Amino acid sequence: MGRLDGKVALITGGARGMGKSHVRHFVAEGARVVFGDVLDDKGEYVAAKLGEESCRYIHHDVTREADWAAAVTLALDAYGKLDVLVNNAGILTFATIAEMPLADFRRVLEVNAVGCWLGMKAAIDPMKAAGGGSIVNISSVEGIAGAAGLSAYSASKFAIRGMTKAAAQELGQFGIRVNSVHPGGVMTRMVLEQADSGRDGERYLAGLPIARFADPAEISRLVVYLASDEASYSTGAEFLADGGLLSGPGY
Repeated sequence: MGRLDGKVALITGGARGMGKSHVRHFVAEGARVVFGDVLDDKGEYVAAKLGEESCRYIHHDVTREADWAAAVTLALDAYGKLDVLVNNAGILTFATIAEMPLADFRRVLEVNAVGCWLGMKAAIDPMKAAGGGSIVNISSVEGIAGAAGLSAYSASKFAIRGMTKAAAQELGQFGIRVNSVHPGGVMTRMVLEQADSGRDGERYLAGLPIARFADPAEISRLVVYLASDEASYSTGAEFLADGGLLSGPGY
């Protein structure tokens, strides 16, 4: 018996990194999954490995309402309902406020914050029809404490934290739970691509009670829990998975 047996999930940004880990863990726990991304070659490869019975891929730009409608329709057509939404898609840009172009700031907000809002909006009606559901919004430690060079990312992740609480207040009456997950450093390609950003990785790790980066699977297990009925009394809450980064005064 899987922890997500009988559930249908929609996961964004599922072609690589943490999102791919979420997709794999959900399927392993018995869910049927529709996942989207803009990286079609990678997404189609992941879907082919997992099999059509359990998993479908769709091109999905989270900033476009039409793409959200198509993703929800695929979940309903392929698997009959929608129980879980994981708003995982996100982008990361390092630049100081003085150096960041306005277009870059707006792009991060569009993908990370507006994309999350559109996802929650698109999920409401099908989840109401299913009798309830679980929305898991992937924020960050930068949604709780800011960091130099991450003004856009922090703004978007603080927004996700706030929207999560507002949505929990609005949707609880329909049996829809909404929670946010706040990972710390996770070893994904997005992080590796930003390795030349000038951030001091060794100093970051030295300040952690658990002095290493997380494996994506460690975040996925938390997301599975929040998607499952085991988390039936959790909504509007923040779940940290940061190796203890924010546990002490050093942050």
